[in-house]
Amino acid sequence: MQSTLKTLLAALCLALGAAPALADINVGVVFSLTGPAASLGLETKKAVDLMPQSLGGEKINYIVLDDATDPGNAVKNARKLASEHKVDVLFGPNLITSGMAMADVANEEKVALLSQAPIEIAPEKRKWAFRVEPTADVMVGRAVADMKEKGIKTVGFIGFADSWGELLLKALTRTTEAAGIKIVATERYARVDTSVTGQSLKLLAAKPDAIFVGGTGTPAALPATTLRERGYTGPMYQSHAVANKEFLRVGGKAVEGTRLPVAPVLVAEQLPDSHPNKKVGLGLVQAIEAKNGPNTRSTFAGASWDGWLLLEGAFTQALKSAKPGTPEFREAVRDALEKSHKVVGANGTYTMSPTDHGGYDPAGPVLIEVANGAWKLVK
Repeated sequence: MQSTLKTLLAALCLALGAAPALADINVGVVFSLTGPAASLGLETKKAVDLMPQSLGGEKINYIVLDDATDPGNAVKNARKLASEHKVDVLFGPNLITSGMAMADVANEEKVALLSQAPIEIAPEKRKWAFRVEPTADVMVGRAVADMKEKGIKTVGFIGFADSWGELLLKALTRTTEAAGIKIVATERYARVDTSVTGQSLKLLAAKPDAIFVGGTGTPAALPATTLRERGYTGPMYQSHAVANKEFLRVGGKAVEGTRLPVAPVLVAEQLPDSHPNKKVGLGLVQAIEAKNGPNTRSTFAGASWDGWLLLEGAFTQALKSAKPGTPEFREAVRDALEKSHKVVGANGTYTMSPTDHGGYDPAGPVLIEVANGAWKLVK
């Protein structure tokens, strides 16, 4: 009898101990914290470190895994988070290739993915996949609009020999065609390359009015450095994916005058008071710099924070009808994300729908240039 009583008490204690865990909201985070894309992943993680630990009386756990800049690892991490940790949402990654692969896991496991990379998912796979970042066409189009205003007629392209480089080239092709600008040279290089001399000489031989570099982070500084060393003095543009302090450090004088489209958070103080994202942007900048020191903001952290703002609304709605850790809660989170309406963030404003799982307002990007080793708002 005593043995039976002890067994029952042990079972009761186990059940009571498990109850709070069932109520926890679990967020599965996958970023590139090591490898070639670490400069982006580490920036994105800064905002995760600021996210609240509870919501509506429920504890929030952030389970952060490193994909080491490898899509294969991203998939393994996503499966582990979904099946073992029973996360209520997948958050990240910062690479398109990883995001596309994780979208398959999201659909299989029926758990929403809120990607920090600008993934574009086929309609039949869209149900469980969302993104925070705007499309490449929106961002590249902002740079092309500046080219047109400056009277540029021809442009040369040098970018990564991977899906990101291809995405940017396609966006540049579409937006320059619409603007009446001709691409006269196209060159590629690998993220890990240490020389692009051959590609740079071919670009220079084509004599473009401007050059667009399609890379990310510090590896995108290599073409700029090489082209300047070889005597190129014309306008140079970069993608929004270089907007971090390490790019400025590595690029140095070679990237002075470079223009790029970015989310407004990067130059929050320089925005007019009427700008819709200034208030949220300034708040995020202050929080990041209080924790990490001066000049530690980035658009990648901004995207991550905007992702939290979307999740905050989705979790709040989902808690009204379901318990965290259940399939019903996952479904409710997905449904609420899809109904996000005019969510004002640091990087932009978002309104999603069944046919648009990004919802980024195309009026969001601003144009900046590198001036004296810092970011300066142009318009």
